[in-house]
Amino acid sequence: MKREIIEIDEELCDGCGQCVPSCPEGALQILDGKARLISDLFCDGLGACIGDCPRGAISIEERESEPYDEARVMENIIGKGPETIKAHLEHLRDHGEMEYLREALAILYEKDIPVPEIEFSECRCGCPGSEARSIQPEAEAEPAAGRQIQSRLRQWPVQLHLINPNAPYLENADLLISADCVPFAFADFHRRFMEGRVVITLCPKLDSGIEDYIRKLTEIFRNRNIRSVTVARMEVPCCGGIERIVEKALSDSGVSRMVRVNVISTGGDIL
Repeated sequence: MKREIIEIDEELCDGCGQCVPSCPEGALQILDGKARLISDLFCDGLGACIGDCPRGAISIEERESEPYDEARVMENIIGKGPETIKAHLEHLRDHGEMEYLREALAILYEKDIPVPEIEFSECRCGCPGSEARSIQPEAEAEPAAGRQIQSRLRQWPVQLHLINPNAPYLENADLLISADCVPFAFADFHRRFMEGRVVITLCPKLDSGIEDYIRKLTEIFRNRNIRSVTVARMEVPCCGGIERIVEKALSDSGVSRMVRVNVISTGGDIL
């Protein structure tokens, strides 16, 4: 994919290393006397390291590269301690990268790692996920006389524990993998998401048997020729676990599929 990522001018770089601490993601190291980008997977392209280079050797360019991987970044920085984790979260917050911030928080919650105390006043991620809030829906016009909204449900059951991976309706299917709460928050769920798709629902926070979920999805991806995968989840951090379940199942199955992720706010909007 083509995206923004840092570029290091080797002629200007003198290997001073001042850029390395400013990259909590761990994308930079000094190798052979020069600053090196060790992996595109770790570089978010936000350029926190640029201001710390006294030689002006670091810039941002747009080029083909591997996508930034927040899960890999978190694996890399968790062992460096709470201050590095805090610096990373603040880095994402300050650059408005709220989706990556939600993913990072979800990983911390999942691993039962304390979340550093940082100001989340500008974050719309709704953390923690159990925060109580009242939502006032907008006034809705009266439906036309005699009009009935038609269900778009194409199969039964829908809960992942109950779905048979060998069910015929899964062959050549377009999958919608949805968090349990999404249909309650998003009013147009049937028309916008379910139309033409086979629906699978789960809750990564409250359901038991997450490893069974991964194994079942792995079997579906490996054996049923799935045409597309769409994920619909809530904005709360714990709901990000759905993406990791799907990614792990795809990896275990050896199947490569683009996953379209839709994040729904607790107010019922697509973020």
